[in-house]
Amino acid sequence: MRMLLHVKLPHREFNAAVRDGSVGKKISRILEETKPESVYFTEYNGQRGAIMIVDVEDPSQVPAYAEPWFLSFNADVEFHIVMTPDELGRSGLDELGQKWA
Repeated sequence: MRMLLHVKLPHREFNAAVRDGSVGKKISRILEETKPESVYFTEYNGQRGAIMIVDVEDPSQVPAYAEPWFLSFNADVEFHIVMTPDELGRSGLDELGQKWA
């Protein structure tokens, strides 16, 4: 199942990694290990962050995606199920609308 992984990086821990020169190595290691389909770095509500698309085949994989961010940066991590337009089209929204209208 395709999931959007939203990482919120706290200033203190991330700044410390920038200052000691370890931030690039830590991020590279996490990305090499988790192999997201795509990744974008951004700010969110004034805080550094990353947005990634990952394929989670089983819920037991969630810690493998989240723990590197928790342990490396004390980050907050959220997972959200996402769909492509084709997947949304196969969801039966019209039938659900008729059923629950």
